[in-house]
Amino acid sequence: MDLFRVPTREEVAPEAQTIFDNLQKSLGKVPNLYATIGGSGNALASYMAYVQAQARGTFHHKEREAIYLIVSELNGCEYCLASHTQSGIKAGWAEEETLQLRAGAYADTKWKAIYDFIAAVIAGRGAVSEEVVSAFYATGYDQKAAMDLMILINVMSLTNYIYRLTQIPLDFPPAKTLK
Repeated sequence: MDLFRVPTREEVAPEAQTIFDNLQKSLGKVPNLYATIGGSGNALASYMAYVQAQARGTFHHKEREAIYLIVSELNGCEYCLASHTQSGIKAGWAEEETLQLRAGAYADTKWKAIYDFIAAVIAGRGAVSEEVVSAFYATGYDQKAAMDLMILINVMSLTNYIYRLTQIPLDFPPAKTLK
C-alpha cells in the first residue's frame, strides 16, 4: 500500500482548489508535488505565499532556478531535479549548464561561491564557515543576499523533503544524472 498519493482537485479543500485552478492556468497542469502538498489546504496556501514572497529577494528568476537545482542535487531530490531542470531551461539555462551548476562545476566565481555556500548550509545544517561567507561576499553579495539565499535553500529543501517523504510519481522528464 502507498502511504501517500496525489489527490485530485475534487479531493482537496476549497482553498487548495483555487490554487489548483491558478496553477492549471499558469503552468498548464498541477504538478504532482503541489497537488500532494494540497492534501492540506493550509500547507499549500502557506507554501505558495512563501514561494511568492521569496521571489522578491536578491536573486532573479534564472538565478533562483539554478539555486533550486543545486539544493535539489545536494538533497538528492529526483522530483525537484526533474521539474527545475525544465524550468531552468525555460529561464535561459542550457541543459549542460544545469548539469554543471548541479555539480558545482559552472565556470563562474559567483556560482562557485553560491554552490559552496549552499553545500556548507546543507552539510552543516546551517553552520557556514567564515571563509565560505567571505568568499560569497567577495563576489559582491552582502548580508541581505545571504539571508535571501537562506530562504531559497529553505523553500527548496522543504519540497525536496516532501518528495523524499511521499515518493509520489514524477510528472516531468527525469533529469540527467551527473557523471
